[in-house]
Amino acid sequence: MAMAAPLTLHLLLALLLGSSGPSRAEPERDSLREELVLTPLPSGDVSATFQFRTRWDSELQHEGVSHYRLFPKSLGQLISKYSVQELHLSLTQGFWRTRFWGQPFLQAPAGTNHHFLRYAVLPREVVCTENLTPWKKLLPCSSKAGLSVLLKAERLFHTSYHSQAVHIRPVCRDSHCTSISWELRQTLTVVFDAYTTGQGKKDWSLFRMFSRTITEACPLASQSHVYVDISKNSQDNVTLEVSPPPKSTYQAVVLGVRRTYAVYDLLNPATFSGSRSLNLQLRWKQQQDSGGHLVPFLHAQRYVSGYGLQTGELSTILHNTHPYRAFPVLLLEIVPWYLRLYIHTLTITTKGKENKPSYIHYQPAQDRLRPHLLEMLIQLPANSVTKVSIQFERALLKWTEYTPDPNHGFYVSPSVLSALVPNLVGTKPTNWEESPLFSTMFPISDSSSHFVRLYTEPLLVNLPTPDFSMPYNVICLTCTVVAVCYGSFYNLLTRTFHLEEPKRSRLVRWLANIIRRIRGVPPL
Repeated sequence: MAMAAPLTLHLLLALLLGSSGPSRAEPERDSLREELVLTPLPSGDVSATFQFRTRWDSELQHEGVSHYRLFPKSLGQLISKYSVQELHLSLTQGFWRTRFWGQPFLQAPAGTNHHFLRYAVLPREVVCTENLTPWKKLLPCSSKAGLSVLLKAERLFHTSYHSQAVHIRPVCRDSHCTSISWELRQTLTVVFDAYTTGQGKKDWSLFRMFSRTITEACPLASQSHVYVDISKNSQDNVTLEVSPPPKSTYQAVVLGVRRTYAVYDLLNPATFSGSRSLNLQLRWKQQQDSGGHLVPFLHAQRYVSGYGLQTGELSTILHNTHPYRAFPVLLLEIVPWYLRLYIHTLTITTKGKENKPSYIHYQPAQDRLRPHLLEMLIQLPANSVTKVSIQFERALLKWTEYTPDPNHGFYVSPSVLSALVPNLVGTKPTNWEESPLFSTMFPISDSSSHFVRLYTEPLLVNLPTPDFSMPYNVICLTCTVVAVCYGSFYNLLTRTFHLEEPKRSRLVRWLANIIRRIRGVPPL
């Protein structure tokens, strides 16, 4: 018995050491990368773009997955149950002013079979904390650590532009695509008004914009970087100053333009320089010239014209500001059924001449079932303005189909523009896994052009609206008549009447008896 206890203890230690040894250790199949890109805009505003990418080497549609570490379980079950190939969902408040702010950070979804593609737009939705809180819960660190600590709702929703999105897609693990991984990319873009947050100055800092600073990276992240666009600086002219000074810089061709970024690695302890938090600050040494910025080669506007509440016209203006190169644009219009389009009135003019589309597809609407679908491929000449217009007639809805505020109007979803825009600088193939997340958002077809997808502003259209006060007036008048007439009639039918003789005084009775005696009538 004396030898049994040491032998048992030895076996237990061997089993514990064996189970924790390198033979049983497996590499993690999922990873997390987070990054923040701060960009001073030509108008003086500041754009902040957050990206959180979770990648999981798993076949969700074929494997029976029961354990989730970084990838959200709710989204994983959605992909597995409904065989989702891709999902792109975005909530946007405000309008990105492409002409004054430049091209936005947009990720264009890869091609999908059109028989399985579903596209829907809600032109107007109030984006608030009810949308932000579930979005933050999808993050592995939630809002407890990393870049997500800056996501303070009361600061994010007091901005000129706010857009949050969730993108799910399969990506190939190797060049032959023998196996795939699932990528979840959560993006959030906000534009701060520098004059408002900076008290009339264009200088900014993290604390001034978000009311918070960065204390640490997310412990579950393999990479955590902050990039500050310092492209305004040149070797001979330093226009802006970033503090604390960056440890390194990064150059990349973004949307056809070469950019320089100051890089801050949050996983490097030297980034915090012995302090408990990181508060990036940018100061302008020279006054910024907002009029000399580079206008994007492609931008568009959309408006509705006409008078009265019977007919109108939808117009889309397409600008190609490139001095010598023309390129095609794919224009997608989705118009609600209650705006009855006259397709024979479709006109496309460029420089006063007719511009016939290379391709056109039109699917008419069905009342209360589906909207109009109009898709065209239009060639935009160099340095030109193209106008696309079509007339419509307003339909009269049923009184139950109007919104609670019908006089406010009805929103029409924006137009969608897709094009290959020429580059200012040639690009070279790069390793997507080693590149920053913002540089992997732009699919590159060749070294001379890049893909761009733009959205115009939504439109507000008034429809023929009945006078909803008339039912109220009729109800009030009817109730008044019923109360007066029926009430009086009912009162007469149900009331009981009793004859009551009036009481007379003794003097009146005595005089009456004297008169009755004179007449020979018996006294009272």
